[in-house]
This record gives sequence, C-alpha cells and structure tokens, in this order.
Amino acid sequence: MNKDQVKGATKDAVGVVQEAAGKLVGNKEQQVKGLVKQVKGEAQKAYGDAKEALKDATPRRR
Repeated sequence: MNKDQVKGATKDAVGVVQEAAGKLVGNKEQQVKGLVKQVKGEAQKAYGDAKEALKDATPRRR
C-alpha cells in the first residue's frame, strides 16, 4: 500500500463523516464539501492503485 492509497482512503472517510454531519445539522454546504472530499479521496486512491499496479507489473532488475 502506498501513500496515495492511504491518503485517498482517509479523505474519503473524512468526507463521509463531514457529509453525515452536514445532513444532521441541516447544513447543505457541509454536505457538499463532504461529497467533494469523497470524490477527491476516491480519485487519489485510484491513482495510488494505478501506481501500485504499475509497480507490480514492471519487471525488477537486479
């Protein structure tokens, strides 16, 4: 697991909490900010997944 995967998953989780908190208090702005964080987190995690897949597919030289 690389840093982009970890940071992306963390942003996604924080976004879920922020969206839920916004719903709870009726704050649409916080809901939207939470959704945006989720999208950014998912994108960063996907980037990390791609980096990891590329690293695994690249033959290592000795």
